Amino acid sequence: MSEDTNEIVRRLVRTANLEVIPMKGTDEKLGVVPASTRLTITMSPKFGLERTLQYVEIGRKAGHEVVPHLAARQVPDVATLEDFVGRANDLGVTDLYVIGGDAEEPAGEFASAAELLEALRGIDHRLERIGVGCYPEGHPKISDEVLLDALKTKQPMANYMVSQLCFDEQVLVGWLRRMRSTGITLPLRIGLAAPMNFTKLADLSVRIGVGSSLSYLRKQHGFIRNMIFGKSYRPEKMLERIGGDLGSPELDIEGIHLFSFNQIAPSVEWQQRVAGTNEDQAA
Repeated sequence: MSEDTNEIVRRLVRTANLEVIPMKGTDEKLGVVPASTRLTITMSPKFGLERTLQYVEIGRKAGHEVVPHLAARQVPDVATLEDFVGRANDLGVTDLYVIGGDAEEPAGEFASAAELLEALRGIDHRLERIGVGCYPEGHPKISDEVLLDALKTKQPMANYMVSQLCFDEQVLVGWLRRMRSTGITLPLRIGLAAPMNFTKLADLSVRIGVGSSLSYLRKQHGFIRNMIFGKSYRPEKMLERIGGDLGSPELDIEGIHLFSFNQIAPSVEWQQRVAGTNEDQAA
């Protein structure tokens, strides 16, 4: 690996966004996270909009830049959208990550991220950046053609895209090259799994629907041995395998979205070790 790639890996890891699931008690884990780390706060049908905003406030009080997720299928109407964005703005939020969401049925008039983004256009807000999701491995319920059309629709209303969790650098880079050839120019934040026990990672990957990428991971030398001996996944290795493409202007990879699965302390330790930093812990 060239020195330039080493430097890019360190920079991407140092500036990675750390995804937090707002489960009760998770706030107690955040004390180990340096204030310079940007947090993203997920949203799910189980926890709802209020829990996401609650953790946005916790993160902001600790000095973090915070990016809330907003799931379109959980927003019943424009009034609720205005309220959520207004309250997020009042907490100092300038970056929002808009997804369709996992709810089986929409809570109201928004069934997709694109519909909610269109509604945002008519709202007076102080957002400076908006992110959207993308699917290098495809989606179990949505065809590749529909996913591409949706991404093209969302592109004029967004500033960057975040990929689903992926372990296969060839799939990721190949997909990204195809997207660039179709006119998708949004900078990419790579969805990367945090370091964790291989057995736990395998279970989580199946549950969130990235089975094909997990199959790739299972084929790698030493996977079974790592599971048997309880070793942990090393996410920086995927970045190293991407190599020089990390710095390709054509591919435009702007950063990392680290899926922590609330393994907060190991994620922070990994980030500091790989990036070569040893920042003071947040107060």
